[in-house]
Amino acid sequence: MNPSHDVNQDHDISQNHDDAHVHDSSAALAVETMSLTKLYRKKAAVSHLDLRVREGAIYGFIGRNGAGKSTTLKMLCGLAKPASGDIRLFGRPAGDAVAARRIGCLIESAGLYPNMTARQNAVMKAKCIGLTDEKCIDRILADTGLAHAGSKKVKRFSMGMKQRLGVALALLGNPDLLILDEPINGLDPEGVREIRQLILRLNQEGKTFLISSHILGELSKISTHYGIIKEGTLVEQISAEELDQLCKDYFRIEVDDARRALPLILEHAPKLSPEVLDAHTIRLYGLQEGAWLNQLLIENHVQVYSSGFHHMDLEDYFLARMDGGQTTGKEGTENV
Repeated sequence: MNPSHDVNQDHDISQNHDDAHVHDSSAALAVETMSLTKLYRKKAAVSHLDLRVREGAIYGFIGRNGAGKSTTLKMLCGLAKPASGDIRLFGRPAGDAVAARRIGCLIESAGLYPNMTARQNAVMKAKCIGLTDEKCIDRILADTGLAHAGSKKVKRFSMGMKQRLGVALALLGNPDLLILDEPINGLDPEGVREIRQLILRLNQEGKTFLISSHILGELSKISTHYGIIKEGTLVEQISAEELDQLCKDYFRIEVDDARRALPLILEHAPKLSPEVLDAHTIRLYGLQEGAWLNQLLIENHVQVYSSGFHHMDLEDYFLARMDGGQTTGKEGTENV
């Protein structure tokens, strides 16, 4: 990748990426699992998982350590055998030779040869899958920021360089579906940005991604859909658009009497969408500025204990779903 890449290009790619996935309800499924289950010592690491990944999506797979993410991805890639359930890839059963050629994987570690260079590792992998055109190797190494790794052996690579090489190997053969387990683990901020741009560009070219990551802020910049897994069970599947609707900004105000405050608020701002949480707390959606509201209530002898704008991001939503409670917003920096 070119380190002097225009900073506006990332925004442009993201904008095009968002536009391309607004209407995807009719898209075919790249990945579909039915009651997928994996047992270790009679304990379910994955339990009756029904995963749906649409073609053209960037599907962020979220869960705490030990939740079953890597086990699920291993089963999809044929690296682990399910105890029960079915897997279909592009409509074909798992193990189908045609489907297997359409998939590239990076699970946990890339299985690199430490005494070889990046290019030698890529050539070895290419030969194993029947590729003879070495031009594609050089292009992929350039795309993943390894074009200048030269004669440096992999054993001297940083964790970030090894991750880049793992992504590069997954791209060999021009797969339609990339299954990546923690692909930005160990990368510095520049490396993270480069891999993000690469994923967005490849997605624009038609590739589907299923990505697990614990770096939720980064995942939220690229994902079109999310799946949340807890203790081997799928908690929820949700699109980025649906998540945005659930994570809307709101103004939270705590008063001595919500029943008296609410009619006053709606009298002066009837277009606001209110949500009364309890006898003292109100959420207001659609409010742009809160100082006037505080003044209105105080002038009408309603005591205001606290107020401020809040926003829920992907991390807040994820933690709320993991805890099994209601989703609540994170307090913003602006309080009035």
